[in-house]
Amino acid sequence: MTDSSPNPAVAHWEHPVAQRKRTLFTASRVRSNFRSGVAAGLCAVSLMMCVTGCTSSDPNSTNGGSGIGTAAAAPVSADGAREIAVDTYTYAYPLVLSELTRRASMQKAPMNQFEHMRTFPDANFTRVVRPNADTLYSSLWFDVSKEPLAIRVPASSERYYLLEMLDMWTDVFASPGSRTTGNQEQTIVLAAADWHGDLPAGARLIHSPTPTGWIIGRTQTNGTTDYPEVHQFQDGLVATPLSQFGEQYTAPKTAIDPTWDMQTAPVEQIEKMSPQDFFGLFAELMKANPPHGNDSPMTQRMQRIGIEAGRSFSLAAASPEVKQALEAAPAAALGAIKSSVLKSGVLQNGWRTWMTGVGTYGTDYRARARIAFAGLGANTIEDAIYPTAFTDGNGKPLTSHDRYLLHFANDQIPAVRGFWSLTMYNEGQFFAANPINRYAIGDRDKLHFNPDGSLDLYIQRDSPGADKESNWLPTPASGPFSMNLRMYWPKPQVLSGDWTPPPVTKVE
Repeated sequence: MTDSSPNPAVAHWEHPVAQRKRTLFTASRVRSNFRSGVAAGLCAVSLMMCVTGCTSSDPNSTNGGSGIGTAAAAPVSADGAREIAVDTYTYAYPLVLSELTRRASMQKAPMNQFEHMRTFPDANFTRVVRPNADTLYSSLWFDVSKEPLAIRVPASSERYYLLEMLDMWTDVFASPGSRTTGNQEQTIVLAAADWHGDLPAGARLIHSPTPTGWIIGRTQTNGTTDYPEVHQFQDGLVATPLSQFGEQYTAPKTAIDPTWDMQTAPVEQIEKMSPQDFFGLFAELMKANPPHGNDSPMTQRMQRIGIEAGRSFSLAAASPEVKQALEAAPAAALGAIKSSVLKSGVLQNGWRTWMTGVGTYGTDYRARARIAFAGLGANTIEDAIYPTAFTDGNGKPLTSHDRYLLHFANDQIPAVRGFWSLTMYNEGQFFAANPINRYAIGDRDKLHFNPDGSLDLYIQRDSPGADKESNWLPTPASGPFSMNLRMYWPKPQVLSGDWTPPPVTKVE
Protein backbone atom coordinates (compact mmCIF):
# COMPACT_ATOMS: atom_id res chain seq x y z
CA MET A 1 0.00 0.00 0.00
CA THR A 2 1.32 3.44 -0.91
CA ASP A 3 2.18 5.85 1.87
CA SER A 4 1.18 9.34 0.75
CA SER A 5 0.49 12.60 2.55
CA PRO A 6 -2.83 12.95 4.34
CA ASN A 7 -5.93 14.30 2.65
CA PRO A 8 -6.42 17.93 3.78
CA ALA A 9 -10.10 17.11 4.36
CA VAL A 10 -9.06 14.85 7.23
CA ALA A 11 -7.43 17.25 9.68
CA HIS A 12 -4.57 16.15 11.92
CA TRP A 13 -4.32 12.66 10.43
CA GLU A 14 -1.86 10.72 12.57
CA HIS A 15 0.53 8.12 11.11
CA PRO A 16 0.77 5.08 13.42
CA VAL A 17 4.12 3.57 12.41
CA ALA A 18 6.19 5.40 15.03
CA GLN A 19 3.74 4.33 17.70
CA ARG A 20 3.80 0.70 16.55
CA LYS A 21 7.57 0.53 16.84
CA ARG A 22 7.65 1.32 20.53
CA THR A 23 7.18 -2.29 21.56
CA LEU A 24 5.16 -5.36 20.64
CA PHE A 25 4.04 -5.50 24.23
CA THR A 26 2.33 -2.11 24.14
CA ALA A 27 0.40 -3.09 21.03
CA SER A 28 -0.47 -6.42 22.58
CA ARG A 29 -1.94 -4.74 25.64
CA VAL A 30 -4.07 -2.47 23.48
CA ARG A 31 -5.26 -5.46 21.49
CA SER A 32 -6.11 -7.26 24.70
CA ASN A 33 -8.19 -4.33 25.94
CA PHE A 34 -10.01 -4.13 22.63
CA ARG A 35 -10.70 -7.86 22.49
CA SER A 36 -12.22 -7.91 25.95
CA GLY A 37 -15.32 -6.35 24.40
CA VAL A 38 -15.68 -8.80 21.52
CA ALA A 39 -14.72 -12.19 22.84
CA ALA A 40 -17.45 -14.92 23.16
CA GLY A 41 -20.04 -16.34 20.90
CA LEU A 42 -21.05 -20.01 16.77
CA CYS A 43 -19.97 -23.32 10.65
CA ALA A 44 -19.69 -22.70 7.11
CA VAL A 45 -18.78 -20.66 4.21
CA SER A 46 -16.15 -19.74 3.59
CA LEU A 47 -14.34 -17.95 0.90
CA MET A 48 -11.42 -16.64 -0.09
CA MET A 49 -2.41 -11.42 2.71
CA CYS A 50 0.72 -10.48 2.13
CA VAL A 51 1.66 -10.47 5.82
CA THR A 52 3.11 -7.05 6.47
CA GLY A 53 4.89 -5.86 9.52
CA CYS A 54 5.68 -2.21 10.18
CA THR A 55 8.37 -2.05 7.52
CA SER A 56 8.17 -5.22 5.48
CA SER A 57 5.60 -6.96 3.28
CA ASP A 58 7.53 -10.22 3.26
CA PRO A 59 6.14 -12.86 5.63
CA ASN A 60 9.58 -14.47 5.68
CA SER A 61 11.26 -11.35 6.99
CA THR A 62 12.52 -11.19 10.57
CA ASN A 63 10.89 -7.86 11.33
CA GLY A 64 9.65 -7.90 14.91
CA GLY A 65 12.30 -10.36 16.08
CA SER A 66 15.54 -11.86 14.94
CA GLY A 67 17.26 -15.19 15.04
CA ILE A 68 15.99 -18.44 16.49
CA GLY A 69 13.84 -18.39 19.61
CA THR A 70 16.15 -18.59 22.63
CA ALA A 71 13.95 -17.63 25.59
CA ALA A 72 14.85 -19.58 28.71
CA ALA A 73 12.29 -22.27 29.51
CA ALA A 74 12.03 -25.22 31.86
CA PRO A 75 13.14 -28.55 30.39
CA VAL A 76 10.36 -30.61 28.87
CA SER A 77 9.98 -34.39 28.78
CA ALA A 78 9.30 -36.33 25.58
CA ASP A 79 5.67 -36.82 26.62
CA GLY A 80 5.35 -33.16 27.51
CA ALA A 81 6.87 -32.11 24.20
CA ARG A 82 4.36 -34.24 22.28
CA GLU A 83 1.42 -32.72 24.10
CA ILE A 84 2.65 -29.15 23.66
CA ALA A 85 3.43 -29.78 19.98
CA VAL A 86 -0.12 -30.97 19.27
CA ASP A 87 -1.59 -28.02 21.17
CA THR A 88 0.69 -25.64 19.29
CA TYR A 89 -0.40 -27.03 15.92
CA THR A 90 -4.04 -26.64 16.93
CA TYR A 91 -3.39 -23.08 18.11
CA ALA A 92 -1.51 -22.20 14.91
CA TYR A 93 -3.84 -23.86 12.39
CA PRO A 94 -6.28 -20.94 11.85
CA LEU A 95 -3.49 -18.36 11.46
CA VAL A 96 -1.65 -20.47 8.89
CA LEU A 97 -4.85 -21.32 7.02
CA SER A 98 -5.74 -17.62 6.91
CA GLU A 99 -2.41 -16.87 5.26
CA LEU A 100 -2.80 -19.63 2.67
CA THR A 101 -6.31 -18.38 1.90
CA ARG A 102 -5.04 -14.80 1.59
CA ARG A 103 -2.37 -15.92 -0.87
CA ALA A 104 -4.93 -17.71 -3.02
CA SER A 105 -7.04 -14.55 -3.09
CA MET A 106 -4.21 -12.31 -4.30
CA GLN A 107 -4.57 -13.57 -7.85
CA LYS A 108 -8.10 -12.14 -7.86
CA ALA A 109 -7.65 -8.80 -6.07
CA PRO A 110 -4.75 -7.03 -4.29
CA MET A 111 -4.68 -6.11 -0.62
CA ASN A 112 -7.15 -3.39 0.41
CA GLN A 113 -9.37 -3.85 -2.62
CA PHE A 114 -12.71 -5.60 -2.81
CA GLU A 115 -13.19 -8.66 -4.96
CA HIS A 116 -16.84 -9.17 -5.79
CA MET A 117 -18.31 -12.49 -6.76
CA ARG A 118 -20.81 -11.71 -9.49
CA THR A 119 -22.38 -15.16 -9.71
CA PHE A 120 -22.96 -18.00 -7.29
CA PRO A 121 -20.05 -20.45 -6.96
CA ASP A 122 -20.34 -23.80 -8.70
CA ALA A 123 -18.82 -27.28 -8.46
CA ASN A 124 -15.43 -25.92 -9.63
CA PHE A 125 -15.09 -23.57 -6.64
CA THR A 126 -12.52 -24.84 -4.09
CA ARG A 127 -11.02 -21.71 -2.51
CA VAL A 128 -12.81 -22.32 0.77
CA VAL A 129 -14.68 -25.31 2.13
CA ARG A 130 -18.45 -25.39 2.53
CA PRO A 131 -19.13 -22.33 0.33
CA ASN A 132 -22.41 -20.45 0.22
CA ALA A 133 -24.67 -20.59 -2.84
CA ASP A 134 -27.33 -18.06 -1.89
CA THR A 135 -25.45 -14.81 -1.28
CA LEU A 136 -22.99 -12.96 -3.47
CA TYR A 137 -19.72 -12.45 -1.63
CA SER A 138 -17.53 -9.36 -1.49
CA SER A 139 -14.09 -10.18 -0.12
CA LEU A 140 -11.31 -7.82 0.97
CA TRP A 141 -8.00 -8.70 2.62
CA PHE A 142 -6.83 -5.62 4.44
CA ASP A 143 -3.51 -4.26 5.66
CA VAL A 144 -3.82 -1.26 7.99
CA SER A 145 -0.28 -1.38 9.35
CA LYS A 146 0.66 1.87 7.59
CA GLU A 147 -2.59 3.77 7.75
CA PRO A 148 -6.34 3.15 8.22
CA LEU A 149 -8.67 2.04 5.46
CA ALA A 150 -11.84 4.01 4.75
CA ILE A 151 -14.76 1.92 3.50
CA ARG A 152 -17.85 3.52 2.01
CA VAL A 153 -20.99 1.37 2.27
CA PRO A 154 -24.08 2.28 0.21
CA ALA A 155 -27.63 2.10 1.51
CA SER A 156 -29.09 -1.37 0.99
CA SER A 157 -32.80 -0.46 1.30
CA GLU A 158 -34.52 -3.58 2.69
CA ARG A 159 -31.80 -5.94 1.47
CA TYR A 160 -30.01 -7.92 4.17
CA TYR A 161 -26.20 -7.73 4.17
CA LEU A 162 -23.28 -7.92 6.55
CA LEU A 163 -19.56 -7.13 6.40
CA GLU A 164 -17.98 -9.67 8.71
CA MET A 165 -14.48 -8.62 9.84
CA LEU A 166 -11.95 -11.20 11.00
CA ASP A 167 -8.46 -10.80 12.36
CA MET A 168 -5.73 -13.13 11.12
CA TRP A 169 -6.44 -15.57 13.95
CA THR A 170 -10.00 -15.87 12.49
CA ASP A 171 -11.79 -14.14 15.38
CA VAL A 172 -14.70 -11.94 14.31
CA PHE A 173 -14.16 -8.47 15.79
CA ALA A 174 -16.95 -6.57 13.99
CA SER A 175 -19.98 -7.27 11.78
CA PRO A 176 -21.35 -4.03 10.32
CA GLY A 177 -24.59 -4.62 8.44
CA SER A 178 -28.35 -4.90 8.63
CA ARG A 179 -28.48 -6.49 12.09
CA THR A 180 -25.94 -4.28 13.84
CA THR A 181 -25.64 -0.89 12.12
CA GLY A 182 -28.69 -0.85 9.86
CA ASN A 183 -29.18 -0.46 6.11
CA GLN A 184 -28.38 3.22 5.75
CA GLU A 185 -25.33 4.58 3.89
CA GLN A 186 -22.27 4.69 6.12
CA THR A 187 -18.50 5.18 6.19
CA ILE A 188 -16.28 2.86 8.20
CA VAL A 189 -12.67 3.62 9.11
CA LEU A 190 -10.79 0.39 9.82
CA ALA A 191 -7.57 0.96 11.75
CA ALA A 192 -4.81 -0.86 13.57
CA ALA A 193 -5.34 -1.41 17.28
CA ASP A 194 -2.95 1.38 18.28
CA TRP A 195 -4.08 4.04 15.80
CA HIS A 196 -5.46 7.39 16.97
CA GLY A 197 -6.51 10.22 14.69
CA ASP A 198 -9.34 12.31 13.27
CA LEU A 199 -12.13 10.80 11.21
CA PRO A 200 -14.20 12.06 8.28
CA ALA A 201 -17.52 13.52 9.40
CA GLY A 202 -19.98 10.82 10.42
CA ALA A 203 -17.50 7.96 10.02
CA ARG A 204 -17.50 4.94 12.32
CA LEU A 205 -14.09 3.84 13.70
CA ILE A 206 -13.33 0.11 14.06
CA HIS A 207 -9.98 -1.13 15.38
CA SER A 208 -8.62 -4.46 14.14
CA PRO A 209 -6.78 -6.62 16.69
CA THR A 210 -4.23 -7.51 13.99
CA PRO A 211 -2.98 -5.12 11.30
CA THR A 212 -3.93 -7.60 8.60
CA GLY A 213 -7.21 -9.47 8.24
CA TRP A 214 -10.23 -10.31 6.16
CA ILE A 215 -13.59 -8.72 5.42
CA ILE A 216 -16.25 -11.10 4.09
CA GLY A 217 -19.28 -9.30 2.75
CA ARG A 218 -22.46 -11.28 2.21
CA THR A 219 -25.36 -9.72 0.31
CA GLN A 220 -28.78 -11.35 0.13
CA THR A 221 -29.39 -12.49 -3.44
CA ASN A 222 -32.86 -13.63 -4.46
CA GLY A 223 -31.86 -15.90 -7.33
CA THR A 224 -29.97 -15.19 -10.54
CA THR A 225 -32.52 -12.61 -11.69
CA ASP A 226 -31.50 -10.51 -8.68
CA TYR A 227 -27.87 -10.22 -9.83
CA PRO A 228 -28.13 -6.68 -11.35
CA GLU A 229 -29.42 -5.08 -8.14
CA VAL A 230 -26.87 -6.90 -5.99
CA HIS A 231 -24.08 -5.86 -8.37
CA GLN A 232 -25.15 -2.23 -7.92
CA PHE A 233 -24.82 -2.56 -4.15
CA GLN A 234 -21.43 -4.29 -4.50
CA ASP A 235 -20.14 -1.54 -6.78
CA GLY A 236 -20.96 0.96 -4.05
CA LEU A 237 -18.56 -0.75 -1.63
CA VAL A 238 -15.38 1.33 -2.02
CA ALA A 239 -12.18 1.05 0.05
CA THR A 240 -9.41 3.68 0.04
CA PRO A 241 -6.53 4.62 2.35
CA LEU A 242 -7.75 7.24 4.82
CA SER A 243 -5.26 9.76 3.43
CA GLN A 244 -6.99 9.48 0.05
CA PHE A 245 -10.57 9.38 1.28
CA GLY A 246 -12.92 10.90 -1.29
CA GLU A 247 -10.38 10.55 -4.11
CA GLN A 248 -10.10 8.03 -6.93
CA TYR A 249 -7.87 5.19 -5.82
CA THR A 250 -6.61 1.94 -7.29
CA ALA A 251 -4.81 -0.46 -4.98
CA PRO A 252 -1.36 -1.49 -6.21
CA LYS A 253 -0.90 -5.12 -7.15
CA THR A 254 0.27 -7.37 -4.36
CA ALA A 255 3.49 -9.24 -5.11
CA ILE A 256 2.89 -12.97 -5.52
CA ASP A 257 5.74 -15.25 -4.50
CA PRO A 258 6.34 -17.76 -7.35
CA THR A 259 6.70 -20.51 -4.75
CA TRP A 260 3.11 -20.08 -3.54
CA ASP A 261 0.66 -22.79 -4.56
CA MET A 262 -2.16 -20.91 -6.26
CA GLN A 263 -4.04 -23.99 -7.48
CA THR A 264 -4.56 -26.29 -4.50
CA ALA A 265 -7.35 -25.49 -2.05
CA PRO A 266 -5.83 -23.95 1.13
CA VAL A 267 -7.39 -26.59 3.38
CA GLU A 268 -5.60 -29.23 1.27
CA GLN A 269 -2.34 -27.27 1.10
CA ILE A 270 -2.03 -27.10 4.86
CA GLU A 271 -2.25 -30.87 5.18
CA LYS A 272 0.70 -31.26 2.79
CA MET A 273 3.00 -28.82 4.61
CA SER A 274 6.12 -30.22 6.25
CA PRO A 275 6.52 -29.55 9.98
CA GLN A 276 9.30 -27.03 9.26
CA ASP A 277 7.18 -25.20 6.70
CA PHE A 278 4.13 -25.13 8.96
CA PHE A 279 5.78 -24.09 12.22
CA GLY A 280 8.27 -21.85 10.42
CA LEU A 281 5.48 -19.95 8.65
CA PHE A 282 3.53 -19.77 11.91
CA ALA A 283 6.49 -18.11 13.63
CA GLU A 284 6.88 -15.56 10.82
CA LEU A 285 3.17 -14.73 10.83
CA MET A 286 3.24 -14.00 14.56
CA LYS A 287 5.77 -11.21 13.95
CA ALA A 288 3.16 -9.05 12.19
CA ASN A 289 0.16 -10.58 13.96
CA PRO A 290 1.10 -11.09 17.62
CA PRO A 291 -0.92 -13.43 19.84
CA HIS A 292 -3.93 -12.01 21.64
CA GLY A 293 -3.43 -10.69 25.14
CA ASN A 294 -5.21 -13.65 26.76
CA ASP A 295 -3.00 -16.17 24.91
CA SER A 296 -0.14 -15.82 27.39
CA PRO A 297 -0.48 -19.32 28.92
CA MET A 298 -0.36 -20.84 25.45
CA THR A 299 2.60 -18.78 24.27
CA GLN A 300 4.51 -19.67 27.44
CA ARG A 301 3.94 -23.36 26.74
CA MET A 302 5.16 -22.92 23.15
CA GLN A 303 8.38 -21.37 24.37
CA ARG A 304 9.22 -24.65 26.08
CA ILE A 305 9.53 -26.29 22.65
CA GLY A 306 11.36 -23.33 21.10
CA ILE A 307 8.49 -21.47 19.37
CA GLU A 308 8.33 -17.86 20.47
CA ALA A 309 6.25 -14.97 19.17
CA GLY A 310 8.43 -12.43 17.38
CA ARG A 311 11.23 -14.88 16.54
CA SER A 312 11.94 -17.19 13.63
CA PHE A 313 11.88 -20.93 14.15
CA SER A 314 14.14 -23.72 12.91
CA LEU A 315 13.17 -27.34 13.39
CA ALA A 316 16.77 -28.37 12.80
CA ALA A 317 17.84 -26.43 15.89
CA ALA A 318 15.40 -28.26 18.15
CA SER A 319 16.37 -31.06 20.52
CA PRO A 320 15.72 -34.64 19.32
CA GLU A 321 12.70 -34.96 21.63
CA VAL A 322 11.15 -31.70 20.45
CA LYS A 323 11.93 -32.38 16.81
CA GLN A 324 10.27 -35.77 17.00
CA ALA A 325 7.24 -34.25 18.74
CA LEU A 326 6.81 -31.51 16.15
CA GLU A 327 7.16 -33.96 13.28
CA ALA A 328 4.38 -36.12 14.72
CA ALA A 329 2.11 -33.21 15.69
CA PRO A 330 0.36 -32.48 12.33
CA ALA A 331 -1.14 -35.93 11.91
CA ALA A 332 -2.26 -36.16 15.53
CA ALA A 333 -3.68 -32.63 15.68
CA LEU A 334 -5.44 -32.80 12.31
CA GLY A 335 -7.05 -36.09 13.24
CA ALA A 336 -8.40 -34.56 16.43
CA ILE A 337 -9.61 -31.43 14.62
CA LYS A 338 -11.51 -33.46 12.02
CA SER A 339 -13.06 -35.86 14.51
CA SER A 340 -14.19 -32.98 16.74
CA VAL A 341 -16.36 -31.68 13.89
CA LEU A 342 -18.44 -34.83 14.23
CA LYS A 343 -18.55 -34.73 18.03
CA SER A 344 -18.87 -31.11 19.13
CA GLY A 345 -21.91 -28.89 19.31
CA VAL A 346 -25.44 -29.91 20.22
CA LEU A 347 -26.84 -32.99 18.46
CA GLN A 348 -30.60 -33.00 17.89
CA ASN A 349 -32.55 -34.97 15.29
CA GLY A 350 -29.29 -35.84 13.52
CA TRP A 351 -28.30 -32.15 13.17
CA ARG A 352 -25.20 -30.89 14.91
CA THR A 353 -25.42 -27.20 15.80
CA TRP A 354 -22.68 -25.03 17.25
CA MET A 355 -24.31 -22.48 19.53
CA THR A 356 -21.03 -21.50 21.21
CA GLY A 357 -17.44 -21.35 20.02
CA VAL A 358 -18.12 -19.87 16.57
CA GLY A 359 -16.84 -16.53 15.34
CA THR A 360 -15.28 -15.47 18.62
CA TYR A 361 -13.31 -18.05 20.58
CA GLY A 362 -11.46 -16.60 23.56
CA THR A 363 -8.94 -19.31 24.46
CA ASP A 364 -10.94 -22.22 23.02
CA TYR A 365 -8.29 -23.02 20.42
CA ARG A 366 -9.79 -26.39 19.53
CA ALA A 367 -13.08 -24.75 18.59
CA ARG A 368 -11.25 -22.12 16.54
CA ALA A 369 -9.29 -24.75 14.63
CA ARG A 370 -12.41 -26.87 14.12
CA ILE A 371 -14.36 -24.00 12.60
CA ALA A 372 -11.39 -22.94 10.45
CA PHE A 373 -11.22 -26.47 9.05
CA ALA A 374 -14.95 -26.95 8.54
CA GLY A 375 -15.94 -23.38 7.59
CA LEU A 376 -13.28 -20.69 7.58
CA GLY A 377 -14.95 -17.31 7.98
CA ALA A 378 -18.01 -18.46 9.92
CA ASN A 379 -20.16 -15.75 11.45
CA THR A 380 -21.07 -15.36 15.09
CA ILE A 381 -24.37 -17.05 15.96
CA GLU A 382 -26.23 -13.74 16.17
CA ASP A 383 -25.63 -13.24 12.43
CA ALA A 384 -25.99 -16.85 11.32
CA ILE A 385 -26.13 -20.40 12.58
CA TYR A 386 -25.35 -23.47 10.52
CA PRO A 387 -26.97 -26.71 11.74
CA THR A 388 -25.01 -29.48 10.01
CA ALA A 389 -26.28 -32.95 9.09
CA PHE A 390 -23.83 -35.79 8.57
CA THR A 391 -26.41 -38.45 9.41
CA ASP A 392 -30.13 -39.06 9.12
CA GLY A 393 -32.42 -38.91 12.12
CA ASN A 394 -31.44 -42.46 13.10
CA GLY A 395 -27.74 -41.66 13.16
CA LYS A 396 -26.92 -43.43 9.88
CA PRO A 397 -24.39 -41.62 7.63
CA LEU A 398 -25.92 -39.81 4.67
CA THR A 399 -25.05 -41.47 1.35
CA SER A 400 -25.88 -40.69 -2.26
CA HIS A 401 -27.12 -44.22 -2.80
CA ASP A 402 -30.22 -43.50 -0.67
CA ARG A 403 -33.16 -41.10 -0.90
CA TYR A 404 -34.19 -38.76 1.91
CA LEU A 405 -37.01 -36.43 2.92
CA LEU A 406 -36.79 -33.32 5.09
CA HIS A 407 -40.26 -32.37 6.33
CA PHE A 408 -40.94 -29.01 8.01
CA ALA A 409 -44.27 -28.74 9.79
CA ASN A 410 -46.05 -25.43 9.18
CA ASP A 411 -44.88 -24.14 12.57
CA GLN A 412 -41.34 -25.47 12.06
CA ILE A 413 -40.22 -23.46 9.01
CA PRO A 414 -36.78 -21.99 9.87
CA ALA A 415 -37.30 -18.92 12.06
CA VAL A 416 -35.15 -16.09 10.68
CA ARG A 417 -35.25 -12.34 10.12
CA GLY A 418 -32.87 -12.66 7.17
CA PHE A 419 -33.23 -15.79 5.07
CA TRP A 420 -32.52 -19.53 5.15
CA SER A 421 -31.26 -22.26 2.82
CA LEU A 422 -30.20 -25.91 2.79
CA THR A 423 -26.83 -26.51 1.09
CA MET A 424 -25.39 -29.80 -0.20
CA TYR A 425 -21.69 -30.79 0.09
CA ASN A 426 -19.73 -33.78 -1.13
CA GLU A 427 -17.17 -35.73 0.87
CA GLY A 428 -14.54 -33.03 0.26
CA GLN A 429 -16.82 -30.29 1.67
CA PHE A 430 -17.36 -28.73 -1.76
CA PHE A 431 -20.28 -28.53 -4.19
CA ALA A 432 -20.93 -31.59 -6.35
CA ALA A 433 -21.97 -31.40 -10.00
CA ASN A 434 -25.60 -32.36 -10.60
CA PRO A 435 -28.08 -32.33 -13.52
CA ILE A 436 -29.79 -29.06 -12.56
CA ASN A 437 -26.73 -27.22 -11.13
CA ARG A 438 -28.53 -26.71 -7.83
CA TYR A 439 -26.31 -26.69 -4.75
CA ALA A 440 -28.73 -25.10 -2.27
CA ILE A 441 -32.45 -24.62 -1.86
CA GLY A 442 -34.26 -22.16 0.39
CA ASP A 443 -36.88 -19.53 1.06
CA ARG A 444 -36.08 -17.46 -2.03
CA ASP A 445 -36.72 -20.39 -4.35
CA LYS A 446 -40.17 -21.12 -5.80
CA LEU A 447 -40.93 -23.85 -3.31
CA HIS A 448 -44.18 -25.80 -3.33
CA PHE A 449 -45.83 -25.91 0.11
CA ASN A 450 -48.33 -28.52 1.17
CA PRO A 451 -52.00 -27.50 1.73
CA ASP A 452 -51.44 -27.37 5.51
CA GLY A 453 -48.48 -25.00 5.13
CA SER A 454 -45.84 -27.67 5.72
CA LEU A 455 -42.84 -28.11 3.42
CA ASP A 456 -41.17 -31.23 2.01
CA LEU A 457 -37.64 -31.14 0.56
CA TYR A 458 -36.51 -34.13 -1.52
CA ILE A 459 -32.86 -35.02 -1.07
CA GLN A 460 -31.68 -37.61 -3.57
CA ARG A 461 -29.45 -38.26 -6.58
CA ASP A 462 -32.20 -38.63 -9.21
CA SER A 463 -35.18 -36.42 -9.91
CA PRO A 464 -38.19 -37.09 -7.63
CA GLY A 465 -40.47 -36.34 -10.60
CA ALA A 466 -41.40 -33.22 -12.51
CA ASP A 467 -44.09 -32.24 -9.99
CA LYS A 468 -41.56 -32.29 -7.13
CA GLU A 469 -38.42 -30.87 -8.77
CA SER A 470 -39.10 -27.39 -7.35
CA ASN A 471 -38.31 -28.90 -3.92
CA TRP A 472 -35.42 -31.16 -5.01
CA LEU A 473 -31.88 -30.81 -3.65
CA PRO A 474 -29.65 -33.20 -5.65
CA THR A 475 -27.01 -35.28 -3.84
CA PRO A 476 -23.57 -36.08 -5.33
CA ALA A 477 -23.37 -38.82 -7.95
CA SER A 478 -21.80 -41.14 -5.39
CA GLY A 479 -20.34 -41.31 -1.93
CA PRO A 480 -21.23 -39.73 1.41
CA PHE A 481 -22.49 -36.18 1.73
CA SER A 482 -23.41 -33.60 4.37
CA MET A 483 -25.67 -30.56 4.50
CA ASN A 484 -25.77 -27.15 6.17
CA LEU A 485 -29.00 -25.44 7.08
CA ARG A 486 -27.99 -21.78 6.86
CA MET A 487 -30.08 -19.41 8.94
CA TYR A 488 -29.21 -15.71 8.65
CA TRP A 489 -30.19 -13.37 11.48
CA PRO A 490 -31.92 -16.14 13.44
CA LYS A 491 -34.85 -15.28 15.69
CA PRO A 492 -34.59 -15.56 19.50
CA GLN A 493 -36.24 -18.99 19.62
CA VAL A 494 -33.43 -20.35 17.46
CA LEU A 495 -30.68 -18.82 19.58
CA SER A 496 -32.32 -20.11 22.77
CA GLY A 497 -32.57 -23.65 21.41
CA ASP A 498 -36.37 -23.69 21.46
CA TRP A 499 -36.43 -24.22 17.68
CA THR A 500 -34.61 -27.21 16.22
CA PRO A 501 -34.52 -28.59 12.65
CA PRO A 502 -36.53 -31.75 11.96
CA PRO A 503 -34.73 -35.05 11.22
CA VAL A 504 -33.66 -36.10 7.74
CA THR A 505 -35.65 -39.26 7.05
CA LYS A 506 -34.51 -42.06 4.76
CA VAL A 507 -37.13 -43.01 2.19
CA GLU A 508 -37.53 -46.80 2.06
